[in-house]
Amino acid sequence: MARRKLAPPLALALAAGLGVAATAGTGDTVVETVFAPAATADVAPAVTYDTALVPVAGRVQVKEELRRDGGTRIELRLRDLAANRVYGAHVHTKPCGELPADAGPHYQDELDPKQPSVDPAYANPENEVWLDVRTNEDGSARSIATVDWRFRDGGARSVVLHAAATSTHEGHAGTAGARLACVNVPFK
Repeated sequence: MARRKLAPPLALALAAGLGVAATAGTGDTVVETVFAPAATADVAPAVTYDTALVPVAGRVQVKEELRRDGGTRIELRLRDLAANRVYGAHVHTKPCGELPADAGPHYQDELDPKQPSVDPAYANPENEVWLDVRTNEDGSARSIATVDWRFRDGGARSVVLHAAATSTHEGHAGTAGARLACVNVPFK
């Protein structure tokens, strides 16, 4: 697969802009970059809001694969984050910004009319993209989510890392604690 890879040093990553590649003929999108300080959100492809849990220059890769059956496969890879820790992770509707809330709510295939959505009928891994991970002793992790649908054009714009595993119970479904970091992804 052809993709543009950003150099690990933060200055090079910021100067290079969004590391995105689409593989010819497949529709795959790959974003591979490093986390930068939130104050650089206007130019950085990924930002951290909590540098203790998601260090500056920690690495992230998000891959979107459009499946022949009409579904979508999303893969999240992380490196150099806090070791032996659970992170919630979801696709969000807006791009990353200087503030954690700038990324908007979770993307939902069928939109819950009541926002914020905490109803398990809407906030669930079949209607949203949940990519929760547990890092190993090196701070690396990988997660894959497959859904039976495709994103609406322009409706999904980022992946947000959260402070806890995603809750599934009534009144709290889809919640995963504070937003720790965000990566912009031009989902198709």
